[in-house]
Amino acid sequence: MEIYLDRRAIRQIRLAAQEAIEEDDTESLREDVMEAFTEEQVEEIERRLDNGDLYEFLTDVIDEWGGDDVDELLELLETQLGEVGIDLKTDAKNEEGEETEDESGTDDDAEPDADEDYGDDDEDEDDEEEEKDEEAE
Repeated sequence: MEIYLDRRAIRQIRLAAQEAIEEDDTESLREDVMEAFTEEQVEEIERRLDNGDLYEFLTDVIDEWGGDDVDELLELLETQLGEVGIDLKTDAKNEEGEETEDESGTDDDAEPDADEDYGDDDEDEDDEEEEKDEEAE
């Protein structure tokens, strides 16, 4: 089974992990990670866990985490979920590198002016503004 976490959920986990590192507070980190999942995703995860408790599962993951690298937490979460048959899909790579499909499509030599011809530049600016607004939250 696959569970998909969007950029906002990944950002929420990253910010919570960074805060946990700075304040040495894993209690709120567990809650923030749980909130990154939808209710349906939590229910599905809990169905697959032996003890049926996502909070306890996250406690174990966070206890295993070194507590100093945000990416390590995400990788550990992905690995531990994989062990119970859940494939965690994220946008983490796109968020870090900001090399999204939009950017890779504009470097095509066959159509150098493709964005201009279709007026997509305005949409790109809108997307950038939305991302800045999300980061401000």
